[in-house]
Amino acid sequence: MTDMNIARVRLGTGGPEVGVQGLGCMGMSFAYGPTDTGEARATLDRALELGVTLYDTADVYGMGENEKFLAPFVKAHRDEIVLATKFALAIDPAEPTKRRIDNSPAYIRSSVDASLRRLGTDVIDLYYMHRRDPAVPIEETAGVLAELVAAGKVKHIGLSEVTGAELRAAHAVHPVAAVQSEWSLFSRDIERGVVPAAAELGVALVPYSPLGRGFLTGSFVSADKELGEDDFRRQQPRFTGANATANAALLAPVRAVADAHGASLGQIALAWVQQQAAVHGLPVVPIPGTRRPSRVEENTAATRITLTDDDLARLAPIAAGVAGNRYADMTFTSAGRE
Repeated sequence: MTDMNIARVRLGTGGPEVGVQGLGCMGMSFAYGPTDTGEARATLDRALELGVTLYDTADVYGMGENEKFLAPFVKAHRDEIVLATKFALAIDPAEPTKRRIDNSPAYIRSSVDASLRRLGTDVIDLYYMHRRDPAVPIEETAGVLAELVAAGKVKHIGLSEVTGAELRAAHAVHPVAAVQSEWSLFSRDIERGVVPAAAELGVALVPYSPLGRGFLTGSFVSADKELGEDDFRRQQPRFTGANATANAALLAPVRAVADAHGASLGQIALAWVQQQAAVHGLPVVPIPGTRRPSRVEENTAATRITLTDDDLARLAPIAAGVAGNRYADMTFTSAGRE
């Protein structure tokens, strides 16, 4: 390991060992506007050079296009990476803004086979239930995932946006390696139930949107004024209108801490998430998304920043002051069911 390489950690009890920071690949072909494909591919390569080994996608990202985009990289580096993808969110091509959640056994079995084909691999290292359908018992979903492990199609199972009770129920059926949920200076609701349950069970937390979808980096203030019509963030309440203006003011303590460390806003936001591993006593592997090699270099450098107790105290009040929910419809999230 070179001085630039990030440290490694195990994803839960019995889970795979990965770099302490992963890479969210969604934006390379979905949600955040046009992508320079060549630069996105260079980003994958640079991340691996820096010790990033967990690569995260989902079948819903671009309706399978993100998985297809990753396939050549997966083929070239299959034994070096931990590949994560997800099932459960279905989109009607005729109405792409409308989604439904499907946790039925038949859908799961068909989804895993479709993802394996698109990714060009015979096994998925970490297979997540992307969202929870309360009409389907979580024990039933975990049972189907256990079947996929037994069949050799999946190595480890994960859950996304589940409550602490749902995690416990699923883990009783089959060990869960990781829970993926939004966790950042702006989004701390999972600390009420999910994080304690994960710590108790030996399950890793994989925070998505640890940079608040870019808002915590200061790269934009008002999504509806600064971002393109096809940018997903225009649909999220905290990034538009008066909410965005109020939330931008909350970055003042992040700037102060960043200045003290000679770091960027984004690096402090990531360092805060990484440090929650020690605060809460569990593995934490955030998956910031980017499409630029330079940004991967910046993000991974954040793993070498240690915030002081004073820094943590200064940043702690931010989440309580955030205006607007993280989604327009919070029923899709663990917070909507806790």
